[in-house]
Amino acid sequence: MAYEHILVDKEEGVAIITLNRPEVLNAMNRKLSTELHEAVGAMNADDEVGCIVLTGTGNRAFSAGGDIHEQRQRATEFTEEERDQQDLARARNSYDISSSPKPIIGMMNGLAYGGGSVLASSLDFRLGCEHASFRFLAAAYGRINSTWTLTNQVGWPMAKELLFSGRVIEAEESYRIGLLNHLVPCDQLRAKTMEIATTIAKHRRESVMGIKELLLQHKGRSLEEMWANEKEFTTNKVKGYGVEDAFPEFISRKGR
Repeated sequence: MAYEHILVDKEEGVAIITLNRPEVLNAMNRKLSTELHEAVGAMNADDEVGCIVLTGTGNRAFSAGGDIHEQRQRATEFTEEERDQQDLARARNSYDISSSPKPIIGMMNGLAYGGGSVLASSLDFRLGCEHASFRFLAAAYGRINSTWTLTNQVGWPMAKELLFSGRVIEAEESYRIGLLNHLVPCDQLRAKTMEIATTIAKHRRESVMGIKELLLQHKGRSLEEMWANEKEFTTNKVKGYGVEDAFPEFISRKGR
């Protein structure tokens, strides 16, 4: 299948999906998000594929996040209700990628900011080079995301710091705190990623997929429950209300 904003290659049982909008640092518009979702689904259904690698074109960015120009257009072309429906569909795509039956490895070739960091934290694990960096920007834009992904990668205290502050996490720190499993020179990134991905792809598919499914089940609450809880909270509890409306019990205690 031909795609406009992604590239899909297969090599030794590994599917390599590349976000391909280098002119905007691989920013994610609706079409790219839809194509990515479709490609991951197709690779999960492909018996030749045992592992999926996700990366970005070039050496500057995995993805700079949401497409700002498209977001500005949406503000004038769609109603608030239509935008909410689009956002929910895109969020569901993120969940579906995270819960992919086959493992998805992030090959972090550059920065992952905003929506790019959300996508990266949804993957099973990541390898990166010196160009890799992350920034979780939701709080800066009055939004909430990554509460159901980032804690699973770096633990609660560090996830809180990164989500509250929105600061940049450079490559060395990303490796130290667990956002990157491996940190290698950029000219070795593809080789190292493929070394691990092809090893996974050579194992029995049922075992690898079973391990992933059990790991998700063993977390206490399922990944889907955590994702759904975040969507319920941001849609019905916080959206359109001030702090006093969203957290009346806290405000009441604070005033005592």
